[in-house]
Amino acid sequence: MYQYDEYDQALVRERVAQFRDQVGRRISGELSEEEFLPLRLQNGLYMQKHAYMLRVAIPYGTLAARQMRTLAQIARDYDRGYGHFTTRQNIQFNWIELEQVPDILELLADVQMHAIQTSGNCVRNITTEAFAGVAADELLDPRPLAEILRQWSTINPEFLYLPRKFKIALCAAEEDRAAVMMHDIGLYVYRDEQGQMLLRVMVGGGLGRTPILSQQIREALPWRHLLSYVEAILRVYNRHGRRDNKYKARIKILVKALGIEAFAREVEEEWQHIKDGPAELTEAEYQRVADAFVAPHYEHLPDIDLGLGSDLARDADFARWVSRNTLTHKVPGYVAAVLSTKPGLSAPPGDVTAEQMERVAELAERYGFGEIRIAHEQNLVLPDVRKGDLYALWLAACEAGLGTPNIGLLTDVIACPGGDFCALANAKSIPIAQAIQERFSDLDYLHDLGDLSLNISGCMNACGHHHIGNIGILGVDKNGSEWYQVTIGGAQGKDSALGKVIGPSFSAAEIPDVIEGLVRTFTDYREVEERFVDTVQRIGLEPFKEQVYRKAEVPA
Repeated sequence: MYQYDEYDQALVRERVAQFRDQVGRRISGELSEEEFLPLRLQNGLYMQKHAYMLRVAIPYGTLAARQMRTLAQIARDYDRGYGHFTTRQNIQFNWIELEQVPDILELLADVQMHAIQTSGNCVRNITTEAFAGVAADELLDPRPLAEILRQWSTINPEFLYLPRKFKIALCAAEEDRAAVMMHDIGLYVYRDEQGQMLLRVMVGGGLGRTPILSQQIREALPWRHLLSYVEAILRVYNRHGRRDNKYKARIKILVKALGIEAFAREVEEEWQHIKDGPAELTEAEYQRVADAFVAPHYEHLPDIDLGLGSDLARDADFARWVSRNTLTHKVPGYVAAVLSTKPGLSAPPGDVTAEQMERVAELAERYGFGEIRIAHEQNLVLPDVRKGDLYALWLAACEAGLGTPNIGLLTDVIACPGGDFCALANAKSIPIAQAIQERFSDLDYLHDLGDLSLNISGCMNACGHHHIGNIGILGVDKNGSEWYQVTIGGAQGKDSALGKVIGPSFSAAEIPDVIEGLVRTFTDYREVEERFVDTVQRIGLEPFKEQVYRKAEVPA
């Protein structure tokens, strides 16, 4: 993984010192809250319902074991013993005292971490899939390009005050596991027949109040022009994006207003002025960054491990976990293993305790190469596990409360912190997620249902990505009370789709029954091996609506 050079380290240290001074002036009253607001947002610090929340950057979701231990220390010493991993592959601490923030940032800087640009109207954390560099279906490793984008966008003065927040994601595999099409800029990385690395550039995606999937703006862009082309897009957005209405300020609104063809012409015209300038990447610069992502010293192992085969045959629970919680690795004898943060009632989705973080760091060192990934589904990934170590890893994961075999299943719920913490939320997310997990606790039944994603957001900001869940739940306010709107048919990946509202909203108490009704309709109409989202596409909304609304009249 990438290691800071002296420039990275100096930048982060100077930012810590700068923010320490700003915090001191805020506490003394020299800075008003209005003056302090943009300063703290640039350092990932929000004011939530009960306390400050600090969002820490985890670039493209990659952590070293030592960094995870530092996060555990922060959780234990400065929070209430846990952190919340987010859909942007970051971590949030929800109970932070302002006076302590500079000390926390100092700790982060010691292990090459920071909170810069995790909030504010700037380029946010660059993301890619949690299996980058190891997935068997990967065309090439996207992490060097993600790191180049991170370095270029960090404290880039031209793009620190955009009309609205800006998100970029990369995918370089056959399957899109990075939700590229819901980003402001999405980049599909691939090679042509001659082996040249190229980019398919997508723009104008985003969820929130107006969910829109991105559209292609450029095909076969040579990788050397990555920065200049992204810069051209950002310049057009910075120039024309609305600043008078934050609900209409995202690039998706600009693209929709201009039309993709007109927007593309603006970008191409801007790009012609800068394409051959200093932003053009060189082979030497790419290689400088790529050298940090050299493959670990893998052992030469057989692809079939006889010990693993015996363990699978002997222990049905372990076999079930392997079937859902591992991904095929590009190196024979290895797999990527997913540790679920969705145990059900014992913890909210995405929450991990300090003790669990320390345990994960230990497991990463014992059964891998000391590296951990954060998936945008809020789970943790050990990317390089020998097949022969899987049984021992599974036992340790179960002991730590991270061994639930539900990846991709109904109880692998994606959820924001919701109204329990967030000042923007209309309704709570965590109790709804846990009520659903309690209702669907039968793992045999879940495995029979197969792939079925359920996403929950507490408000229209869609931090839980409810629009692209096979089942989506959105918290809404009705005359001061909490209600929930349900969508079905959403999907992520290269066949992304936005879910459609099935009808009037429901009370919190009704939601488990509603989900049960949707699932019953699916099982009634399902064809052999068909997924929930495929059934929705085939039969439409009406059978689901009839089942859900049959029992009682629901208020409009």
